[in-house]
Amino acid sequence: QVQLVESGGGLVQPGGSLRLSCAASGIAFRLYDMGWYRTAPGKQRELVASLTSAGRTNYADSVKGRFTIARDNAKNTVYLQMNSLQPEDAAVYYCSAMLGPRVYWGQGTQVTVSL
Repeated sequence: QVQLVESGGGLVQPGGSLRLSCAASGIAFRLYDMGWYRTAPGKQRELVASLTSAGRTNYADSVKGRFTIARDNAKNTVYLQMNSLQPEDAAVYYCSAMLGPRVYWGQGTQVTVSL
């Protein structure tokens, strides 16, 4: 059974930082491309950052220079370091694992940015 379990969300003030984690099980993690997506109220889900099995990264323009995606294949975990958080970053963040036609999603973790 495939499971992606996100953690690390919460409430942070503008300018603050959070690190999200996504622990995967039931897949050959090192073979999968991993991604972080987010859904804000009233908006469509958007790609935040991705990291291929080969180590290539891709970021949404809105987070470049502030967010960093990383993976630890030994721990079957992908991370999203988020710095300089702004109110517009508030959303439910989802982890995804992709390999060919297979796509798996986590349950999401809430990030709230507010004073």
